[in-house]
Amino acid sequence: MQLKDRTAVVTGSTSGIGLAVARGFAAEGANIMINGLGDADAIEKERAGIEKDFGVRCAYSPANMMNGAEVTGMVEAAAKAFGTVDILVNNAGIQFVAPIDEFPDDKFEAIIRINLLAAFYATKAAVPLMKKNGWGRIINTASAHALVASPFKSAYVAAKHGIAGLTKTVALEVARHKITCNAICPGYVWTPLVEKQIPDTMKARGMTKDEVMNDVILAAQPTKQFVTVEQIAAYALFLCSEGAANITGAMMTMDGGWTAE
Repeated sequence: MQLKDRTAVVTGSTSGIGLAVARGFAAEGANIMINGLGDADAIEKERAGIEKDFGVRCAYSPANMMNGAEVTGMVEAAAKAFGTVDILVNNAGIQFVAPIDEFPDDKFEAIIRINLLAAFYATKAAVPLMKKNGWGRIINTASAHALVASPFKSAYVAAKHGIAGLTKTVALEVARHKITCNAICPGYVWTPLVEKQIPDTMKARGMTKDEVMNDVILAAQPTKQFVTVEQIAAYALFLCSEGAANITGAMMTMDGGWTAE
């Protein structure tokens, strides 16, 4: 129960990576503010499930990551509900793929707002609370694309490179307040969203499932293995431990060797 009496805000946590991180923190005793989109009944089921499974308090914020005021309000609501915010995980993100000369303006701006600006607003709101407590952990879900680029992903790559810069800058600013700021940089993660893409790709390319997974999706990952949401949750939990107290400003790769090449 290494996080007992701590409070964590995890954005984009109604499914996938964020939900796994939220549940991982709750299992170690943290009270949780989850956030994200989806069916209201399904979200309530997840929220109530966290409380039931781990005996902690869990609140839900519907804050829209496109709106800076709502992002700030989410952090303030967590502090009001639980007394403070000790841990912030900036996880919310979206993706869109298109050549730069065909990239829709609104899609580019939305990706920057949700993947980068929301992290700025949440961090700005959380840091004063962490300074007051004399302890804090900020974890940004980045990507291998925070370190390398791929064609047709200009907005996503720009946002994730921005997250890298934000992570390092914040780490330097809060270094003497016992607050760390790091980014986890996964490669392709096995989520329902990825799984749903496989049949369409099989049909479009005339490939088998194994061929799609190994030669298309995992082409850049030498291990040919997906990162799991549980592995990311475990990494995030480690970054909150005393053993990670001197890890800050780091881009923590978890990409099956992608960025080693």
